[in-house]
Amino acid sequence: MADTQGRGDPADGRARRILVVGASAAGLAAVETLRGEGYDGTLTLVGAETRAPYDRPPLSKQVLGARWEPERLALRGQAELDGLDLDLRLGVAATALDAAARTVLLADGTRLSYDGLIVATGVRPRRLPGEGAHVLRTVDDALTLRERLGHGRRLVIVGAGFLGAEAAAVARGMGTEVTLLEPAPVPLAHAVGEEVGRVFAAAHLEHGVDLRTGVTVTEVTEDGVRLAGGELVDADEVLVTIGCVPNTGWLEGSGLKVADGLVCDQFCAAGPGVYGAGDVARWYNPLFGTSMRIEHRTNAAEQGVTAAYNLLHPEARRPFAPIPYFWSDQYDMKVQAFGHLRGHDEIVVVDGEMSERRFLAIYRTGDRLAGALAVGIPPKAMRPWRQAIAMGTSWHEAIRAWAWATDADAKEIVHGEPSF
Repeated sequence: MADTQGRGDPADGRARRILVVGASAAGLAAVETLRGEGYDGTLTLVGAETRAPYDRPPLSKQVLGARWEPERLALRGQAELDGLDLDLRLGVAATALDAAARTVLLADGTRLSYDGLIVATGVRPRRLPGEGAHVLRTVDDALTLRERLGHGRRLVIVGAGFLGAEAAAVARGMGTEVTLLEPAPVPLAHAVGEEVGRVFAAAHLEHGVDLRTGVTVTEVTEDGVRLAGGELVDADEVLVTIGCVPNTGWLEGSGLKVADGLVCDQFCAAGPGVYGAGDVARWYNPLFGTSMRIEHRTNAAEQGVTAAYNLLHPEARRPFAPIPYFWSDQYDMKVQAFGHLRGHDEIVVVDGEMSERRFLAIYRTGDRLAGALAVGIPPKAMRPWRQAIAMGTSWHEAIRAWAWATDADAKEIVHGEPSF
């Protein structure tokens, strides 16, 4: 079946129909921006889930822990969605894109034409061989798992990244016995460094988590999981949190470049009339001079705004150059971080003590201040560091400013003689 209503006239360069595929934070931000910028043409929002756009970070915290019910997750009320005058199509996934013909095929056989397209299809969880394991991506995932947790229950979590760590903390709070399995020697070392990773590991051990590092899980079984050496780890439930895969399968054969996400330029453009936003987009961030794909809630919304603006105003496009930001709650630890922490060369604690789980650490990549991470520190303490990252401050400049403010001996911290 075809749906070609509202196809614009290429001669006048005006978009008569814009299609946003992906109805989560990035997609919602995109359609709101388009309307806010005065676009009054046909605006279609397609979502694979039947639920209207909702917030995902609370799934592993408030929802899993039964502190929130799903209704609190809604990003907008029905009246607000109605006010956007959307052609809203939920519960149907996009299955193919013909970029040359500017059409998108949906799972129900509908073919939608567009003048402008924003791809915001997000990611899906990686899985392990075997059946019966839980993942944690949707409301239904969280609700199903929480019904099976509690005193006397045994949960194995495969993967000690932020999602797995948050779920472990919540499950322990519910009285569940938790075994946390991680192939790396130190949890989260790839993301925040070994020193900080050890802080998180110690917290889980103190709260009774059976944390096992350096182990590889080969399959999920009826009784738990099997390790590479053949050992069976028993469990009533298994949660797999080993990362996600960008939802780009429907873009195969479209002519758009896909490489661990939809490849976009600094303006979030992936091709003529096509922009990417959110977890699915890999774009060039000019602030850090590198390509990145970020699976964080704040980035999704901000990128949705920029993609929509640039699609609507091609003559005045602006680069998407954010400072990545993420947060995490684990037990009584409030974690927040700014910048590009992966691949760093050095970490220095500039406030507090890691041993007390109250500290602020800064990250060096080359001779640049690349990021900052805080645990148990008020948000206002992060503001100067965020500003310094935004300004592209060098490592020596950052250390010198900190030394002046704290009377610290910067010579003991920087490599070589500082250029004060």
